Amino acid sequence: MQEDGKVVDGSLLGDANGVEPGTGRQKESGKWQRPRFTRKALMRCCLVKWIIASTGPKEQDSSDSDLELSTVRHQPEGLEQLQAQTKFTKKELQSLYRGFKNECPSGLVDEETFKTIYSQFFPQGDATTYAHFLFNAFDLDRNGSIRFEDFVIGLSVLLRGSVTEKLNWAFNLYDINKDGYITKEEMLLIMKSIYDMMGRYTYPSVRDEAPSEHVEKFFQKMDRNRDGVVTIEEFIETCQKDENIMNSMQLFENVI
Repeated sequence: MQEDGKVVDGSLLGDANGVEPGTGRQKESGKWQRPRFTRKALMRCCLVKWIIASTGPKEQDSSDSDLELSTVRHQPEGLEQLQAQTKFTKKELQSLYRGFKNECPSGLVDEETFKTIYSQFFPQGDATTYAHFLFNAFDLDRNGSIRFEDFVIGLSVLLRGSVTEKLNWAFNLYDINKDGYITKEEMLLIMKSIYDMMGRYTYPSVRDEAPSEHVEKFFQKMDRNRDGVVTIEEFIETCQKDENIMNSMQLFENVI
């Protein structure tokens, strides 16, 4: 996509090294540095935009927010405990909770909500399938709903996690049946869902065969023992060592 004559890539953290686009890559002792987090990067996240848009202008102190926790059907952990479990500040958690509560008064978010969110942010394409896969990645206990604490813990990893933490999360997304392995078919389903969601405004424009080509290229490098599946160890090691694959993984980060 383009905005004011400039290419808009939509990435969360610039490149896979946490550097804003156009600033160049930075390495330290040959290893990827921990991604840096900025407000600009935060506001590129569709899920955070959804939450912030639902936050009222009225500021509330911590006692107000803690009191609200008892008014919903599902009562999340206290804010201090969530602060210890995530890399968000208490003030950020209060803001995220107010928006979450406004959109989901029951304290739980379901798959249809995810589909609505991504349909709003990607109206030019079909976001249904990708939203389904993303919801399943957040829904760790597989009960069809996501609690506030699971939601913010996932966001914390995606927005402020280390490269390894983010790759672990990405592996979970691609491992559709959660058997601990990624098959070529699973990776292709995820890739196709992303391209379908991006629609005709994807920049640069992609050919119909592009998802399959990406998957073939990934598997040639990731499936080191040629057993037809990729393990978490193969996935992380290959991504960290191969700059081209790490760059390609930005497609995943661009649409969270």
